[in-house]
Amino acid sequence: MGRDEPTLRLARDLGFAAWTRASLPSLPWDAVVDASNAADLPALALDLVRPGGRVVCIGLAGFPSRIDTRDLALRDVTAVGVLSGSAGLAGTIEAYADGSVDARPLVAATVGLDDASGVLAGRRPAGAGPGPKIHIDPRR
Repeated sequence: MGRDEPTLRLARDLGFAAWTRASLPSLPWDAVVDASNAADLPALALDLVRPGGRVVCIGLAGFPSRIDTRDLALRDVTAVGVLSGSAGLAGTIEAYADGSVDARPLVAATVGLDDASGVLAGRRPAGAGPGPKIHIDPRR
């Protein structure tokens, strides 16, 4: 799920089905991954997942996210947080190396150290593409 059609284009180009909140089909989802920084989306993920489903929280909001643990327990939902992708690192490197995954569309921009503080504060550099990642190259 994304904010608007332009932000969804990248997800669709990468092969994902993607919607805005207004266009999201009313379906029981087997799993919902929240990779946003929106404090209200973990609760929405819990509302959307089917009983016995799974919610994965990757994104971190700037202030606490709240979910109703009664919904979590009574609907038998498994909720997990993922801070590190280490378990998938070997497979990811292999997919990049053999060319089956092209990571370039994920990188919106590369900046030098002079712009690092702004990027880390959440500001996108001028001319950034649609990708979610900003690389910081200390050689720039």
